[in-house]
Amino acid sequence: MNIHEIRSSYLDFFKRQEHAVIPSASLVPENDPTTLFTGSGMQPMVPYLLGESHPLGARITDSQKCFRSQDIDEVGDNRHTTFFEMLGNWSLGDYFKKEQLRWVFTWLTQEIGLNPNQLYVTVFRGNESIPRDEESVAVWKELFSEVGIEAKDVDHSERDGMQGGRIFYYDDTKNWWSRSGSQENMPVGEPGGPDSEMFWDFGETLGFHESSEFRNEPCHVNCDCGRFLEIGNSVFMEFKKTETGFESLPQKNVDFGGGLERIAAAAADDSDVFNIEAFAGMRTTIESLSGTKYQDDTNAYRVILDHLRAAAFLIADGVAPTNKDQGYFTRRLIRRAVRFGRNLGITESFCGRVGAQVISEYAPMYPKFEEMNHVIQKELESEEEKFLKTLGKGEREFKKMFERAGAISGEDAFVLYSTYGFPIELTEEMAGEQGQEVDRETFMAEFKKHQDLSRAGATQKFAGGLADHSEATVRLHTATHMLHQALRSVLGDHVEQRGSNITPKRLRFDFSHTEKMTDEQKQQVEDLVNENIQKDLPVHYEIIGLDEAKSRGAIGLFEDKYAQLGGKIKVYFIGDEATDEYFSKEVCGGPHVERTGELGHFTLKKEESCASGVRRIKAILD
Repeated sequence: MNIHEIRSSYLDFFKRQEHAVIPSASLVPENDPTTLFTGSGMQPMVPYLLGESHPLGARITDSQKCFRSQDIDEVGDNRHTTFFEMLGNWSLGDYFKKEQLRWVFTWLTQEIGLNPNQLYVTVFRGNESIPRDEESVAVWKELFSEVGIEAKDVDHSERDGMQGGRIFYYDDTKNWWSRSGSQENMPVGEPGGPDSEMFWDFGETLGFHESSEFRNEPCHVNCDCGRFLEIGNSVFMEFKKTETGFESLPQKNVDFGGGLERIAAAAADDSDVFNIEAFAGMRTTIESLSGTKYQDDTNAYRVILDHLRAAAFLIADGVAPTNKDQGYFTRRLIRRAVRFGRNLGITESFCGRVGAQVISEYAPMYPKFEEMNHVIQKELESEEEKFLKTLGKGEREFKKMFERAGAISGEDAFVLYSTYGFPIELTEEMAGEQGQEVDRETFMAEFKKHQDLSRAGATQKFAGGLADHSEATVRLHTATHMLHQALRSVLGDHVEQRGSNITPKRLRFDFSHTEKMTDEQKQQVEDLVNENIQKDLPVHYEIIGLDEAKSRGAIGLFEDKYAQLGGKIKVYFIGDEATDEYFSKEVCGGPHVERTGELGHFTLKKEESCASGVRRIKAILD
């Protein structure tokens, strides 16, 4: 079965169990400032797991798009991907362990035909706070017995390996789920509970193959030898952390997550997830362009396949490649794919062509791909073109350095990285072609120095000032605060600063907003700023705690970084201190003018787009 057949089978099965089928949420979380991406199937469901009523009832199922940026450097083996789909079903205070485990086992073995002899499970061992999950063990024993398998339950021991077991007890670092990880890391009030994970066995030969580094080590389902692959996890969320331990939640929830690509690999009994049919069109395109085969360099192929699929999904959800926030990761994915494409010998533009295969594969399930077809391919091609120019400059500089010294030092490698955006891995590869090695230790030392200088510069900036403290720059700095508030007043509170650049001649202000401003809106903003300049409002600051600043309505993009400076922040108030009526309240290091009457006349010169979802204004004072 391919992933689309498996996905449909799963949703249909749980629909028959009276679950409401909901669409996937965006890869960019809504109303969740704690994370850049939707990284798990349960993330959009957190409010309902915490007790909020779901409009579609207590039984929900879906296939959720997920992206985990922290896994970028892991890609290259046979199982890690940054983008994946997570099959999910939830009970919000309805059914519990007995129904959940039976349904999942039935779907896996009867609906999609997985051999139960190759399924193994883990459960929570228990500790002084929470008892051993013997209820799940009893259910699993019954299920395996019904298909003729005697399921022995054993305590996991790395020393003793499998011990003839089918059901394994692990501690809370493996078989406990909360958003904070293990029980020890959970803050007071955090919900969590034991879980039961399912693993597919690809066979002993993977772990004990004569070339395996694990061939002489005892095997168990959670080891790294490659024999076992986790394909699903049923979380039984029934406890809440308290000051003294744990207490039961008012309702017991079930949260299941099953990796779609991993289940497809299990269905094919192939331990390499990149061999599933979903990657076939992309893989064939790369083979055609490079003149190589997948098995010639699986690492390079896997990086390209994963990264360009992930980038296409991110762009479809509005995350174009940029230098910051979510867009940084889209850019990084594409540029890494380009570099590995060069490793395969691809000399022509290929990202858009591989992206076209992603669109073709997924458009039937995700119609947005069809709508965004042109945008996705254009962004992939454009980013590839930009990076190739960077590579060209770096390669020329590399050649000069090498001809001058006969080698590339760690300092040279850092110059290539910092000045030309040349990846250290590419520098090492090119040096290797010349029979040389790059001193990575020196490179990392230079890199750390650069980071330390950057942090020091940032701290200085946040603590109190501008690079230029001329009168003209200070006046424009105060005008920027007034512009920020005027934009929020005219366009809405969604407006937030996304960057600024102030010279003695003009201010430049980037802000979050998706649409071009109308002439009327621009005029309203300009008028509002000038109106408050003419009021000659006083400007003063107070150094207060972060919580107090928020309670008083202060805004500011860098609140967390200011708070690191002794736990206090500086807030500038523009308005009447006596009546506590202010036009602007914003976190800032300063400096500013003493009264708005010093500013003169504010003129908005230009409003334009500067990135996806970000607008830019240029303005002057005269």
